[in-house]
Amino acid sequence: MLAIKKQALASASRVLFRTGVLSGLATGAARAYHSKLYKSSDEAIEGVKSGNTLLIGGFGLCGIPENLLKAIARRKDIQQLTAVSNNAGTADYGLGTLLQSRQIKRMVSSYVGENKEFSRQYLGGELEVELLPQGTIAERVRSGGAGIPAFYTLTGVGTQVETGGIPIKYNKEGEVVIASEPRETKVFNGRKYLMEEGIVGDFALVKAWKGDELGNLVFKYAASNFNAPMATAGKITIAEVEEIVPVGELKPNEIHISGIHVHRILKGETYEKRIEKLTLRRSAEEESELPEAMKQRIHIIKRAAREFQDGMYVNLGIGMPVLASNYIDPSITVHLQSENGILGMGPFPTAEEVDADLVNAGKESVTVLPGGTCFSSDVSFGMIRGNRLDMTILGGMQVSSRGDLSNWMVPRKM
Repeated sequence: MLAIKKQALASASRVLFRTGVLSGLATGAARAYHSKLYKSSDEAIEGVKSGNTLLIGGFGLCGIPENLLKAIARRKDIQQLTAVSNNAGTADYGLGTLLQSRQIKRMVSSYVGENKEFSRQYLGGELEVELLPQGTIAERVRSGGAGIPAFYTLTGVGTQVETGGIPIKYNKEGEVVIASEPRETKVFNGRKYLMEEGIVGDFALVKAWKGDELGNLVFKYAASNFNAPMATAGKITIAEVEEIVPVGELKPNEIHISGIHVHRILKGETYEKRIEKLTLRRSAEEESELPEAMKQRIHIIKRAAREFQDGMYVNLGIGMPVLASNYIDPSITVHLQSENGILGMGPFPTAEEVDADLVNAGKESVTVLPGGTCFSSDVSFGMIRGNRLDMTILGGMQVSSRGDLSNWMVPRKM
């Protein structure tokens, strides 16, 4: 006996017939297919309810499902949500609007960023925040989508990620009332690893550049980021796209996410596509007029850039390190990797080159050099975790003359 999901038993009005859509394949016969197309974001979020866990794609404001988030914000009856997202965007846009409307109970994130409302609610005891390493979130979501209940990783070993005790929720007096739990550990080949569990959401809200009525998705540049793994890990995945194309127009080798993962798709009503940190290339004359503090930062990063050697693959952390892309010796080739999904990152763009789908790990506008590639966040951290890089340039609160790096958590501060 065949078990047929309810979704496949949709009304006949949602089953469309197209002729000739497979003309480029071996069989040119007409094909009947079930359309997953929804008319609006309000219709597409049908079934989302209070207490659900939402996986939300995007990186900062790059590639966020703008219209679906607005639709959730309009539904004030939807409360007590758990939102899994790299961060919460800004206070007045993207996921930040759901914080403003007090619809989120818990955030599972790696970075608070510049969202002051996020920080205020967390420190004020109004919001639960589970902070995790960014690559760990990416892999936990990827694993959840792949049916892997847990995995072991080096990331977090020897820190409070392993031992537990990271504040998840404060009360109004500033006391920790919920803290992270210790992780199970195991030794492989003489090294200790800790266990992380896969994440599956009730709904995944993702955004792509193009899609068809079967749910096949194509991302543009760095907007793949967390969208790709999250699209696979929702019990129901809802995708909004900038353009709906006819079935068959997307070539099989162009598709980034197969429609098997996507249950609902819609053409987004409107797109602002804000850039969180619009950053343009400076001329030598413009640099000479910068404040003295910025000149010192540039001096430091120019020195760091002298460590590059021909052919290196290098990851740049946020802050000062990302400036290194502008000061590479033109006589050598260095492949710069940005953790949000770029390899072959170039310098900051001119005004004409700016693209909202191209930002670096610091959420600044960037370019991609010829031969560069873009991919999802889980693939990016697989490169890092798999020791594919020759060098990483990091920023820190303190660095000793021996290269010891120090970062820390200040109680009740972000």
